[in-house]
Amino acid sequence: MKNKTASRFLIAAVLLAVPGGPAGTAAAATPDRYTGQQVTWGACPFPVADGAKAAECAVITVPRDWANPDSGVDLSVSISRVAATGERLGALLVNPGGPGGQGSSLAGALAGLEPSVNERYDFIGMDPRGTGHEGTADAGFVCQVPAGRLPQGPLDARDRSATSIAEHQKTPRAIAEACQSDAVAPFVTTWQTAHDMDLIRILLGDEKLNYLGYSYGTWLGAKYASLFPSRAGKVVLDSSVDFEGRLQADFEAFPMIGQRQTDEVFVPWLARQFPEQLGASPAEVKQKIERLRGFYAGLGVAPDQFDALFVGNGNEIRWILDAAVLVAGAAELDGKPAQVPAALAAQLDTWSAAAFGKRLAELTGADVAAGLAAAEPDYRKVSGTRYAVACGDQPTKTAGWYKRLSDRQGPQYPIFGWAYGLTEPCGFWSDRPRQDLAGLSPEAAANVLVVQGEFDPQTGYEQARSAVRAAGVPLVSVDDAAFHGQYALGGNPCVDGMVNVFLIANSRPRSATCPGVPLPGEDRVFPVAGPVTGGHAATASAADTRDPALRTAVRRTIGQLNNAR
Repeated sequence: MKNKTASRFLIAAVLLAVPGGPAGTAAAATPDRYTGQQVTWGACPFPVADGAKAAECAVITVPRDWANPDSGVDLSVSISRVAATGERLGALLVNPGGPGGQGSSLAGALAGLEPSVNERYDFIGMDPRGTGHEGTADAGFVCQVPAGRLPQGPLDARDRSATSIAEHQKTPRAIAEACQSDAVAPFVTTWQTAHDMDLIRILLGDEKLNYLGYSYGTWLGAKYASLFPSRAGKVVLDSSVDFEGRLQADFEAFPMIGQRQTDEVFVPWLARQFPEQLGASPAEVKQKIERLRGFYAGLGVAPDQFDALFVGNGNEIRWILDAAVLVAGAAELDGKPAQVPAALAAQLDTWSAAAFGKRLAELTGADVAAGLAAAEPDYRKVSGTRYAVACGDQPTKTAGWYKRLSDRQGPQYPIFGWAYGLTEPCGFWSDRPRQDLAGLSPEAAANVLVVQGEFDPQTGYEQARSAVRAAGVPLVSVDDAAFHGQYALGGNPCVDGMVNVFLIANSRPRSATCPGVPLPGEDRVFPVAGPVTGGHAATASAADTRDPALRTAVRRTIGQLNNAR
């Protein structure tokens, strides 16, 4: 143990002498009190999910500001570890995205889903700075928004009156001002978190840090590799933002990618599954949805809230719940009992009961209205990390620019296009970034692999494609895939196989296209024309059914973390 400890600090001393990279303000020399701290592993404060592996947890100390470590009060970051079960290749740090997602429990979940990778890697989870400590009462950086600053009553962004627009803009303005007033806000950024990650690498005693990140986690992983190109090992970026461009552009694309998924994948699925209740063609389903928007408005559901059902609709559970809302409303509206396909009946009952307290056959419009009201986000307390990172990593556009974006997007993408530009807090963010974030160097890009679903409604395919073209890295596209998060979460053997070969055998694939897997309740894929074209196509195979409940649960968590709202 003495020799291993001495070796760890020798590695740390050597690597700290290497410049971290050309981007932005350089970090100051790291005091020994951070690199020399002892990591004490113990029991984790969160429960172990069914199918996941038990992790051990620790809390490490990081400086508030890596550019000036001797200023301000230190911060604490929770980390977790599921040790490699065989001959260890290194550590694989995982991140679920957000910004603002806690990732300590993700290590055990992914280790359970990918045991062959866990044989060679320690899975390392992290609750990034500002997110608190998973499994405890510490929620981290939370912005206290005065209730009096928030709008009162239901909102409908299709109403373009000056009063409606002003009411919509109250919430983002209040959030931005509340979050920026907190003294920690300037230090909750990707640049700072990337330096925390490199400290974790040092404390683990590793020369390089391997990485797997989803959604915003792709931005974080790419920026770590940009800042520390000689210390980044294999980097897998799943459901990717344009990490070579603007992070805020990913959120600005939500109206387009959400409308596309709804119109081209979700609505046709509804027509196939619920022809008696919702319509036998996509056109009929769209007409029924519009009628249901009015029906639920009569029960007190704000039109914006109804539209939000179709925003970031990136996992199986969301699809099932949305279907339950629509089918229950249609049954009441038309005076016909709900008819559901046998393949979906159990899931519809399970999630209807979980969300609304009743099985689908018993669910009324009033039940749905009450359940949606209870689930409405509480804007009096919001995640400061979400906005400090999304709005503080790079210069932002103005509120006027976002209003004009709303004017342009609304007619094209009515589900969320009218509302998004009026509700984006970054438009009211006035603080300038303290550091710059550069793109990937050729050295770092040589170790990066990107995975992307074609109809992902939370990180658009075009975002990932733009990033890989700019950086010169391979892209594994998943044809006809509708959900957010592919590797280990989609039950897709083609995707899992390519990523595992990269991680375990050190063989990075060329850009390729994997076939998608069937949607809920279906036994085949219904092809849809979309942005995935050409490229080397992999051979289709049956969906992987290992731990489907755990896969779905993790995908749902990642989807909830990575939404525009």
